[in-house]
Amino acid sequence: MSPDRATEGVLYPGSFDPIHLGHLDMIEQAHDLFGAVVVAIMHNPSKPSGLFGAEQRADLVRDAIANLDGVRVELHTGLAVQAAERANVEFIVKGLRTAGDFEIEQQMAQNNHAVAGIRTVFLPCRPALGYISSRFVREIAKYGGETDHLVPPAVAAALRTVFDAGDAGA
Repeated sequence: MSPDRATEGVLYPGSFDPIHLGHLDMIEQAHDLFGAVVVAIMHNPSKPSGLFGAEQRADLVRDAIANLDGVRVELHTGLAVQAAERANVEFIVKGLRTAGDFEIEQQMAQNNHAVAGIRTVFLPCRPALGYISSRFVREIAKYGGETDHLVPPAVAAALRTVFDAGDAGA
């Protein structure tokens, strides 16, 4: 993108299956820094949808960010850089929890810049949230563990609905 082109903020891509408090921390940090944030729910229509379908994930994210003006949720397929171009943003925001995250994200950032000229901004998560991942949240919920301290209230309720209905913890 050219330096004189007006953009619509930054893109925060992910599967958000489900969104958790670490994701919300990244969205809030990006909002504080850039004002406008596009939360891109990335999905591949040719693959299984995961625990929650793309539309339900989008609804859960919208509920979680309802208090943040200037943050919107969009569904996207394809590459994150394609989503960034469609959303008319110049930057992608990625959260870092560990050194391992940095190694993976740096390689993706370099590829994204080489492919589309989109730059990536890395934000460290708050230390108190660094252990949370969607995979762990799903696993904890599956076996009947408490997730209220890991996810927004609507997500905790949705997890209980999914796993209570299937009695997956037995």
